[in-house]
Amino acid sequence: MASKTLYQKLVDSHTVAVLDQENVLLFCDLHLMNEYTSPQAFAGLEEKGYSVAVPGQNVAVVSHIIPTHHTSPRLIADPASALQARFLKRNCDRYHIPLFDTNDRLQGIEHVVSPEHGMIRPGMVVICGDSHTTTYGALGALGFGIGTSEVEHVLATQTLVYRLAKNMRITVSGVLPLGSTSKDLILMIISKIGAKGAIGCVIEFCGSAIEALSIEARFTLCNMAVEAGARGALISPDQVAINYVLQRAKDITGEIQDQALLFWGGLQSDLGAKFDIEYQFDASNIAPHVTWGTSPDQAVEIGLPLPHQNSFSDPVENLSLEQALRYTQLQAGQTLEGVPIQHVFIGSCTNGRIEDLRSVVQVIGNRKVAKGIRAMVVPGSGAVKEQAEAEGIADILISAGFEWRNPGCSMCLAMNDDVLKPGVRCASTTNRNFEGRQGRGAITHLMSPAMAAAAAITGKITDVRKL
Repeated sequence: MASKTLYQKLVDSHTVAVLDQENVLLFCDLHLMNEYTSPQAFAGLEEKGYSVAVPGQNVAVVSHIIPTHHTSPRLIADPASALQARFLKRNCDRYHIPLFDTNDRLQGIEHVVSPEHGMIRPGMVVICGDSHTTTYGALGALGFGIGTSEVEHVLATQTLVYRLAKNMRITVSGVLPLGSTSKDLILMIISKIGAKGAIGCVIEFCGSAIEALSIEARFTLCNMAVEAGARGALISPDQVAINYVLQRAKDITGEIQDQALLFWGGLQSDLGAKFDIEYQFDASNIAPHVTWGTSPDQAVEIGLPLPHQNSFSDPVENLSLEQALRYTQLQAGQTLEGVPIQHVFIGSCTNGRIEDLRSVVQVIGNRKVAKGIRAMVVPGSGAVKEQAEAEGIADILISAGFEWRNPGCSMCLAMNDDVLKPGVRCASTTNRNFEGRQGRGAITHLMSPAMAAAAAITGKITDVRKL
C-alpha cells in the first residue's frame, strides 16, 4: 500500500465519491457559520425548498458585526448588521441549528469558541465561510474556508464538492528563543515563501519547534497559513493535542475514547510519503517580526531595515514595495523600531485566547499605557473573558489603561463600530494588514501580543526583548 500524507488520509476517510482526477465529494463533520456569509445560503435553501440535512453538525456564531463595548444587553445599533443577526437567529431556530447568539455569555469568534468547547477533534473535516478555518489544523483536523454557494450545498447535503490540494511540508527545527512566539514564526515563514507561496497546497507543519508549541500557539500558526495562500494547515496530533481535546470533549469516554485514541494514533504522514513542496527552517534564531507593508508577507525582523527600492528581481514586487511604503508612510531602508503608533489592538481569532492575554500582562507588569495611546483588548470568546477576569488579567489590563471589551471580531476587520480613523497607525495582533482593513486609510502593523503590549507601554514599535 502506497505511503500517504496526513492530508491524503483525511481526504480519503471523508470521500463519499470520486468525481474525477481533481475533485471528490467530501463529507463534512462540522460546518460553522457566522452572520455575514450565511444569509444568501439560507435564502437559496428556501427558494429550492430544501431543508438542512444534519442540523446537529452545523453550529452558528454571531461574531463579525457585533459591537464589543460594554452594554447590557448587547445591542447591534447598525440596522444592516442587526438584520444579519436576526436573520441568522431566525434560520437557526427554523432549522434547529445551535447558535451562540448576541447575548449568549459564551458568544465569541467561531475559531475560538468551537475548539474551546470540544467541537474540534483530530481527524475531522471542518468548514466555514471564513478563510481562517485553517486554524483547526492545530488539532489534526482539516479545516478550510468556503464560499456562500458552497455553504448552501453543505447545509443541504453535509457534503462539499472539493478540489484536491497539493501537499506541502514545512519542517521547523530548534526551539523558539525567549521573546519570540508562533506569531513571529509564521510571519517569518510567510515573508520567506511569499503571500502566494502555498497557493493550492495544504501545509503540514512538523519538527521539534512545532512539537514544543502549546496548542494555542499552534492555533496561531495554522490560522495564518492562509496568508501564504494555503488551502489548509495540519499538525499531526500528539499527546498535547489529544489531552487538549479530551479535557474539553466530555462525550469522548469509555469505549468511544478507546476507538478515538486508536484512530488518532494513525493521523500522521507515513514514512516515505511524498510531498510536492518542502521547506525547512530553524526556529532557534527567530526574532520578533513586524509587518511593514500592506500584505502579511511584507514583514521584517524588528531592528532590521525595510527593503530598499528595486531590491527585488520581480518588477511587480518592486511596484508593490513602493505602493506599500507610500500607504504606510514609511521610507525604504528605515527600521520599524521606534516608529510611533497611536492605537493598539489585541484580539482576533489569531491572538485572542487566554495564553495571548497572559503574555500581555507578563510584559505590562506595573507599567501603564503610554500617554495619548488608545489600547484595546478584545477577548476571543465569553469563556476567555470569564477566565481572564477570574485570573485577575482583566484588572491588570484596566489598571494599566487598556480598554477591556466584550468578545467579538472587533477591529480585526472593522465590520462593526470598532474602526480606526484615516492615518492612525495601529500595533495589531490580527492576521491581515491590507489597505483599509481596520479602517479607511488606517495603517496596520501585525505583531505578537507581547510586541503589541510593548508598543502600548512605549507608544512606539518596540523590541519586547528590551523590556
